[in-house]
Amino acid sequence: MLNILLMIILLIIILIFIIILIGVRITLKWVKIDSEYDGCVQILILKKLKVYTFDLKSDDDEEEDEDEEDEDEKIDIKKIYKLAKPCFNDFKVFIKQVFNAISINRLENDLVIGFSSFAKTGEYIGYIWAALAVANEIIPNSRLRAQPSFAGEVLNFKGSANIDISIVKLIWPVINLLLKKEVRTLIKGVING
Repeated sequence: MLNILLMIILLIIILIFIIILIGVRITLKWVKIDSEYDGCVQILILKKLKVYTFDLKSDDDEEEDEDEEDEDEKIDIKKIYKLAKPCFNDFKVFIKQVFNAISINRLENDLVIGFSSFAKTGEYIGYIWAALAVANEIIPNSRLRAQPSFAGEVLNFKGSANIDISIVKLIWPVINLLLKKEVRTLIKGVING
């Protein structure tokens, strides 16, 4: 009986190490057509197994947003800013290290944009095409596109993204950040209000 229990514990530990080594994949999908929007966030382990899914639909209740605004008003921003000011350099280093642990596997977006004026539509689609050409070169595995619509004011888009996060590369930056006294003071200040 004890051998079976030890084997189960050993298998769980091995599975945790495999998940830490392989990392986590976050899959994002979004669609907006006219006033309807739809979105989905999925967190996958081993790049295939769904752990968490969050769906966003256009028919969600707006009452939840009002409750969140009331909660945000209770937080003293000036106090948090005073606590966070000494941590800015630490956060800057941490964000750089987090970006090193993140890789964008796939990024796709199709944008349809139009204004009431044909000239304005042509002007802005040129700016968007220029920005997307640069973004497509900078971000590997990206396919960002835009199309003009001369049939009135339109803003529609559809896209998806796969983001891989290496947990191994995140462990050391998180430990370094939490070892800083100013950061711990900030966390205590936010928790205590």
